[in-house]
Order: sequence, then C-alpha cells, then structure tokens
Amino acid sequence: MSKLHTLILLLVAFYSCKKEEVDYTQIDEDIIKQYITDNNLTAIATGTGLYYVVDTPGNGAQPNSQSTVTVAYKGYLTNGSVFDESASSGISFSLTSVIQGWQEGIPYFKEGGSGILLIPSALGYGSQATSGIPANSVLVFEVELIDVL
Repeated sequence: MSKLHTLILLLVAFYSCKKEEVDYTQIDEDIIKQYITDNNLTAIATGTGLYYVVDTPGNGAQPNSQSTVTVAYKGYLTNGSVFDESASSGISFSLTSVIQGWQEGIPYFKEGGSGILLIPSALGYGSQATSGIPANSVLVFEVELIDVL
C-alpha cells in the first residue's frame, strides 16, 4: 500500500471516530421557550440567548457588568432541581467573577428589584459539569438585587 493510501485511510479513520460537536444554541432556546410557556412567564429575550423576567422593578441604583452587588438567589434546573441557594440576606460579589449569564442579566434589575434569569448553557457553565449541574444545562435563577455597592 502506498503512503498516500495509508494517509487517506488514517484520515478517514480519524474523522469517522471524531465526535460530532453539538450546537446547543437552538436546543437551549427550545428548552427556555418551553419553560416560559409551561410556567406562564412573560420573559424578555436579550438576543444572546438569555431571557429575563422582572417581577418587581425596584427603584434603586442599576448595576453594570463591572459592578459589585449583593444578590439573594435560588438556582435550579428546568426540571426544578435546586443546585444552589443563598441566604435571604444575599451574598456580595463582583459581576466580573460570575458566569456570563449573571454579568449580562443582573444589570436588568435595579436595587430592590427581583425576577428570573433563564440562562442558556453557553452563558452558564457550557460543556463543563460543575457542583451538581450537568454539562450543557439551561439554568434558572430567581434573583433579588439587594444592593449595588
């Protein structure tokens, strides 16, 4: 067998064994839209895949993606399984140190405001499983913005 034939066989073997990458953009969009319908929510799409619901508008300061904030939250999967929850007094952190969905989503609220963030996997933990959150999971967060520091 010639070197060319061997190379072709190796390339065919490599590409046939390679796992196909799944684009979760549309899958997550469908999951989020179904969740919105199932829970009778009035959600706003941001164009990045993130959806948010404002339950209480709030009337204080409005953070930006660089702000340090205090937020009370409950995080769960679309099946209702809770993976994290803060105390009602909340926790303080810089938005630069959290997932992209929070960096984008928390600034839609003002101090005293509350609502829901529906975060596609690409703006959450992506293909990495972490702390009880399976890879490629849509995340739901009930949030209350307590303070902008």
